[in-house]
Amino acid sequence: MSVWPADLPSEIRSTLEELKINEDRAVSLLAGLSSEALNWRVDDRSWSIAQCLDHLNVANRMYLEAMRPTLAEARRRGRLRRDPAQPGWVERWFVANLEPPPKRRLPAPKKIIPALRAEKADLLAEFHRLHEEMAVLLQASADLDLAVRFPNPFLPLVRFTVWTGFRVIPTHERRHLFQAEELRKKPGFPG
Repeated sequence: MSVWPADLPSEIRSTLEELKINEDRAVSLLAGLSSEALNWRVDDRSWSIAQCLDHLNVANRMYLEAMRPTLAEARRRGRLRRDPAQPGWVERWFVANLEPPPKRRLPAPKKIIPALRAEKADLLAEFHRLHEEMAVLLQASADLDLAVRFPNPFLPLVRFTVWTGFRVIPTHERRHLFQAEELRKKPGFPG
């Protein structure tokens, strides 16, 4: 996933690089963890490392499913790129608030509450598969107007630009990778 066409716009190349960094970070985070450590939680209200990754996999899948038809429609209508998409202030605020360390706790929508237990190989395989899908979709859409709006799968009354959707994904990943990394520092963490 790290070799991209030279003619990609810089903001798309940058987003692909962020996805690669996040994937490497996830692999490093899970390296050497036992199933017990992967699924360990501080208490019943907190998430395990496995739950952080599962949450990201489910959220990424839902974003991709929501953006794909909008991009297909943009292609069908000939909505081609003129300039880089510029998110509105609400979209910029939303993405900025996902950056770690968290400024406020945001409850996860019920649609993306993670499974209670998961295994490392399954989590990483799905994380990688979804990153590959995102990379293919982002590259295939580089010539499109990414300012087209799609129905947000978690906030039904809000329609983000597809570009904002592509920005939410790596930012949301950084938030929960940070959360998982912090969990390893907690007293009582096995391993």
